[in-house]
Amino acid sequence: MAKIRLRQTQAPVERVSRSDLKELDDAALVAAYLAGTRLAFQELAERYHTRLLNFIYRTIGDRDRAEDLVQETFVRVYRHLHRFDPTKKFSTWIYTIASNLAKNELRNRSRNPMVLFQAIKKNWDADHRPLQWEDSTYSPDDLFRKRQLREQVEKAVTELPEHHRVVFVLREMDGKTYEEISDITGVTLGTVKSRLNRARNRFALIIGPMLE
Repeated sequence: MAKIRLRQTQAPVERVSRSDLKELDDAALVAAYLAGTRLAFQELAERYHTRLLNFIYRTIGDRDRAEDLVQETFVRVYRHLHRFDPTKKFSTWIYTIASNLAKNELRNRSRNPMVLFQAIKKNWDADHRPLQWEDSTYSPDDLFRKRQLREQVEKAVTELPEHHRVVFVLREMDGKTYEEISDITGVTLGTVKSRLNRARNRFALIIGPMLE
């Protein structure tokens, strides 16, 4: 990943090795950075870069733009890290920032193609992801058949309302818990479940005939 280069404001402190920083959890890294260990922020950025890139890309469907929004996420984290509540989860906080940027991006578009899905389960199990990823154990024929669902899946996800799409991606693709999604999106647990259920139903209606 590209290095996150931001203007430093802290005074130099005793050097800490990257290997030591990798052993710290998120909260400890935040505390270390605020105490003046500048490398701690770089460790946070590297820890979350790929996760945020995948999340934003799956939400907006444009990898180059997703990379830009990841960088913007880290800029905002850098600017406001001193306001972070250490009693909360850092992952929830940074995902909230990324989610808001992704939603703003969608609002500014007339169309937004989504990431491709390769396989779909017919039943929507509340405790498991309904989408299964392409696997090397599949035969070539299976892979071809699953890829034929591409247009139907794209259409289904594109037609989801923005607030349903974000919940859908967080749950089914990023594997977030309902509680985490509630914190990230700022809506109640009941609303999260309701939106996810509606998104799944809408999705299933469009692609259902292809699964018969």
